Amino acid sequence: MKVVFLRSAETDLKDLRRYIIKNFGAIAWTSSYSKIKDCVGMIEANPKAGRIPEELEDLNTTQYRQVIAGMNRIIYEVRVDAAYIHLVCDARRDLKSLLMRRLVGAV
Repeated sequence: MKVVFLRSAETDLKDLRRYIIKNFGAIAWTSSYSKIKDCVGMIEANPKAGRIPEELEDLNTTQYRQVIAGMNRIIYEVRVDAAYIHLVCDARRDLKSLLMRRLVGAV
């Protein structure tokens, strides 16, 4: 299945790159990016393999899934034609707060 990075996810990836290189170095970024690419490959091969984020379970939104890539979380939406990556973030961040900021920022 085709995987599409939404503009917001591309921005997340650039921000994550800057943060990791600044705080942990280029080698750490290379390792993180490799794990992210591996997970994107897994989404491409088997999009339903990711689990529904527990923060979204109560909303009955089964089209949204997540995979963990090292210390990072990839949130994506499975549709008929493609898997759309919405968010790439540190797995320790509060997903509800991130999503709320995205919704408020989109207005």
